[in-house]
Amino acid sequence: MALSYRARRGLSLAILLIGLPVYIVVAISVISLLDRPPFWAELIVYVVLGFLWAIPFRHVFRGIGQMDPEKQKAEDNAPSA
Repeated sequence: MALSYRARRGLSLAILLIGLPVYIVVAISVISLLDRPPFWAELIVYVVLGFLWAIPFRHVFRGIGQMDPEKQKAEDNAPSA
């Protein structure tokens, strides 16, 4: 089932405002449980986790910065003055 532009926009906002901070807290908690590995290992883990959080949500975020496709179609079909 494809999500509408408006649903994807709201979902992406919820993911960024609620899900991402929760993910950051979990990532920091997991690292602290590992007895603080060396700086380079910690940096690699944070970089990898920084990319991994977005992979499941890439279809939600795709095209959100663009104009609503339905509005754009309506403007393209409107007669020019």
